[in-house]
Amino acid sequence: MGYVAARGGLRAIRAAERLIRRRSREAAAAEVTDEQFMAHLEPLVDRVIAEGGVWAPDLAAAALRQGRGDPIEAAHLMRSYRSTLPVVARARADADELEVLRRIVPAYRNPPGPQLLGLTADYTGRILQSGAAPDEMSLAGDDEAVTAAADEQHRRPTRLLEVLRALDLVVDRRRDDDPDPVDVTAEAVRPPAARSGRLSVMARAETGALVNLWYRNILGPDGYLHEITLGEVRHGRLPVRLVHPRTGGAVTVGRVRVTEVEAIEDLDGIDEDRGRLDVGYGMCFGHNEKKAIAMANLDIACHRDGGRSSLEQSILLTSDGLEATGFLEHLKLPHYVTFRSIVERKTAVRDAVGRP
Repeated sequence: MGYVAARGGLRAIRAAERLIRRRSREAAAAEVTDEQFMAHLEPLVDRVIAEGGVWAPDLAAAALRQGRGDPIEAAHLMRSYRSTLPVVARARADADELEVLRRIVPAYRNPPGPQLLGLTADYTGRILQSGAAPDEMSLAGDDEAVTAAADEQHRRPTRLLEVLRALDLVVDRRRDDDPDPVDVTAEAVRPPAARSGRLSVMARAETGALVNLWYRNILGPDGYLHEITLGEVRHGRLPVRLVHPRTGGAVTVGRVRVTEVEAIEDLDGIDEDRGRLDVGYGMCFGHNEKKAIAMANLDIACHRDGGRSSLEQSILLTSDGLEATGFLEHLKLPHYVTFRSIVERKTAVRDAVGRP
């Protein structure tokens, strides 16, 4: 950095930062506030929360504003902020206590418990609208009314997985050798990794990278395309609890919104139990169904792969958006010394063989 600064590079860097701030001040439109980000761009805020690994919608909105809408830059800011926070306790949460805001069960027509569509554009036409929809006012309040009408049983419905277990149709992959989730922020996860480590990495992975990994690895052990059936897709509020240091009892310290997915796959490999199904799992912060679905599908794919390919390595080492983007961004930094050595080697080779 000293060499760059000596050449006026530091002045150029500061000028570039001032230009960003000046561009924002001189914009014709009013500055976008954090509240507007949270109110109108909730999926984008949720994505930054998930990839940043910090449940703080207000900070995610501020990071998006500072990063000028770049979700990778915003996630980087969130992780940098997280690194400054002390770890005062470790919280626990039970997914069975999820207060459901949205729940769809594609695998069953009449599942145990309700189908709650919640906030979704899955069933609307992808037609660009210039302004508010004509029926916007007539739909106002419908979601709140439906949510308020759901009773406690509907908010915490029985899982479809429990039905399949009662029918003895599911391979039980619950284990005792991975009792606590691997803290991927404190230790690097390398293959072969514990299941909790893989899931933790995917929970913070870049959404597009995770979807791409799944799309490239949907072939089963037999080499044929395997269509996975989604058992459940849930979005809701999850209570987070801490153990009180004096009483030893559980104390609820807050609630976070999460998306949870269970994906079902037919087992038909040579060494697999063909009389049963397997279930993959995915959970991440916010309302981010694409990521959670890809997680659940990759959970199954990685287990079935059994280390035969580089799938687990790709999940652990190439799906993090910050790491991949950091490697890409560094290419814009000065590399003239390296490139000069490359040119000199090429010139030496040409001189050695007598080429003009």
